[in-house]
Amino acid sequence: MQPSLLRQYCGRGAAWGLSRHLSTSNGIDLNAPVPRQSIACANRVVIKVGTAVVAKGDGRLALARMGGLVEEITQLKRSGKEVMLVSSGAIGVGRWRTGMKKADVKDTPENSIDRQVCAATGQEVLMSTYDMMFQRMGMKCAQVLITQYDFINQNRFFALTDTISRIARLGIIPIINENDVVTGSHFGDSPQVFKDNDTLAALLASGTDCDGLALLTDVEGVYNKPPGQPGAQRIPVFSDKHAVEIGAASGMGRGGMASKIAAASLAANGGVNTVVASGNNWENIRRVFQGEDIGTLFEAKDRPTKSQRWLSFFMETAGEVTISQAAQDRLMGSPDAKLTLNDVLGVDGHFEALEPVRLLDHTGQEFGMGVTHLGAEDIHTTLNSEQDNLGAELHKLDLMKAGEMYVEDKV
Repeated sequence: MQPSLLRQYCGRGAAWGLSRHLSTSNGIDLNAPVPRQSIACANRVVIKVGTAVVAKGDGRLALARMGGLVEEITQLKRSGKEVMLVSSGAIGVGRWRTGMKKADVKDTPENSIDRQVCAATGQEVLMSTYDMMFQRMGMKCAQVLITQYDFINQNRFFALTDTISRIARLGIIPIINENDVVTGSHFGDSPQVFKDNDTLAALLASGTDCDGLALLTDVEGVYNKPPGQPGAQRIPVFSDKHAVEIGAASGMGRGGMASKIAAASLAANGGVNTVVASGNNWENIRRVFQGEDIGTLFEAKDRPTKSQRWLSFFMETAGEVTISQAAQDRLMGSPDAKLTLNDVLGVDGHFEALEPVRLLDHTGQEFGMGVTHLGAEDIHTTLNSEQDNLGAELHKLDLMKAGEMYVEDKV
């Protein structure tokens, strides 16, 4: 049997010592049955941990907590699950390593270079520690650093998610983080597909066809009112009917409960059962994926196609295409429907073939997105062409194919 990493680093262990509050108000029955079987049957899962899990307040590594996390992931692996880990902490650890202060690494243009220095320094420490701990448990891990642009381009997105999926299938644990060395608020024209690692974890869980996602936080889940108040109850299953009032975010990272609720909803809409649970006890990871009634479950919706997920969650659009009422009805009625140039009433914007565009109905209201197989100039030219034999054939060209469109009411 492998020696306990918990005993090695802290003996009996210690509480994670985090404190946060949130509040909700609603008329939902909080004692309703909790459907947890689906997440208990998950074969491929993502676990997201924040800076407060892997680092202490001064930025030093929290070796006891990391050891407990590694042991729990190892147990999941030995139970037959594929596990991916999204881990923050590089900037916090780098701050300690370089001797900088918290004020030096706030995400502002003035601090951009210092943040990048801390990210580069801290990521090496963070990853080497994970690697050492997983090796002691007989496990292998791989580092994956991601930028916003990996989601903007469809080919890069597919290559990224296919690679991570392959790593997981090989029995290796991908450890994923944003590449903060080359990202930050000072890049004014940078796309904002994800604003923190909660959202990144949700996007990856959906993009890699995961069955379950655990977002670990510092409270026991989502509550109907602040946890310390009389009558406060954990919400076992989250619904859009819940009205949520959020407290302040943690000072150690960018995320907070608002971020986790948004990320959990995003993952659920992408077909992933998601639980927001406390990371104060690392055994909660096992309990989440055994289907126990802990935390707050966000139930998975029907899973869109991979192209639809990319479109609906990840993309900034390059223009607009307005289509006829008949074409819209066809798209709403069948997942196999496609668009031809005959369906187009007009285009707006400058876009090339294979770029994403918004779909507008005949009144100008947006109702979906899609990848166009013709650029704006070609569409204009064809729409204005004479209806001779060549023009008639051009009008029959496929503009968007099934599986390459996302229509809101279809998902």
